[in-house]
Amino acid sequence: MTTHTAPPGLKGLVVARTSTGDVRGTEGFYHFREYSALDLARHRSFEDVAHLMIEGHLPDPAESAAFAAELAAAATLPHELLEVLLAVARSGRDRDALARLRTAVSLLGSIEGFGPTYGADRAAVRAEVLRLVATVPVLQAALHRLRRGEAPLPPRPELGAAGSWLWMLSGQEPAPEHAAAVGAYLVSTIDHGFSASTFSVRVTTSSGADVASAVCAAIGTFSGPLHGGAPDRALDALDEIGSPDRARGWVRERVGAGERIMGFGHAVYRTTDPRAVLLREWAERLGGPLAELAVQVEREVTQALAELKPGRELHTNVEYYAGVVMEQCGIPREMFTPTFAVARVVGWGAHVLEQTQDPRIIRPAAQYVGPEAPQPLP
Repeated sequence: MTTHTAPPGLKGLVVARTSTGDVRGTEGFYHFREYSALDLARHRSFEDVAHLMIEGHLPDPAESAAFAAELAAAATLPHELLEVLLAVARSGRDRDALARLRTAVSLLGSIEGFGPTYGADRAAVRAEVLRLVATVPVLQAALHRLRRGEAPLPPRPELGAAGSWLWMLSGQEPAPEHAAAVGAYLVSTIDHGFSASTFSVRVTTSSGADVASAVCAAIGTFSGPLHGGAPDRALDALDEIGSPDRARGWVRERVGAGERIMGFGHAVYRTTDPRAVLLREWAERLGGPLAELAVQVEREVTQALAELKPGRELHTNVEYYAGVVMEQCGIPREMFTPTFAVARVVGWGAHVLEQTQDPRIIRPAAQYVGPEAPQPLP
């Protein structure tokens, strides 16, 4: 048997072909289909970019209206699920929102009988993908409000995806600039190459499992602090630093203790994360003391890391300014990472649809490094 070794963490190893998009880490650039992701975030709506990812092209006005209407119609939760959401909402800690979402998505798939993707036609898989794209924000907002003792609110499609999300969380009409900032954030995080959660969704789909199972696998992977679970931790770190003059000493203490500096460094980028560039623009546009502090601390931390870890390219990543912008827009801190998931479910769904076109199961090998076998039983 031929043995092939892979780099740790499969870093840089090509394991699939995709037309959903790509990340060019040395250039500080990424794209969705054939378009710059930042151009899309600055100029197109979340619904239009979701259409691009699911259908493969940007919609014309008629297609855009039809797609938005389809999502709105798919956003209603079944009464069987509503009956148990309160119990789900009361479980775990405040920052376990993704665990609660994972449970709710699994229940939805079971209640509605999501079937195996293996052998299913594209229309059936697409319908289930859109069902989750439409319901994930509704589920998350409902769970959040129920946990706080408040009644869930229905979505308001006329506000757009970001405005509706802010409305469902707070019950207040969002300021236009807040809806625009969160909308840009949502678009920018719809997909991002072959991230760990995307790989999870592809592996699960390759087995022929149903869409809800694949998305649950992705949510579980996404919940880890080294993946999607970092925006709130990055803002916690900014709170700890407090003022720019404390930043370098704070970094030296953390690096000396072997801790990771949340909000800095990326597995792929060797430049500033382009999503951080976009969100820094929004943070400064929204203004206020938090934005000023973030920009000043970013400068100090980046310089300190360059001194402490020479040769390492540790620049600002998306989590740092994502936390700042969401705080400015009134999103509760425990809902930072769930907001990320509102967007990323679109990318996961696009990868589900793409993976169903390849009937082969993803089944890599592992290199055995244990005691020599066989040994006599004791």
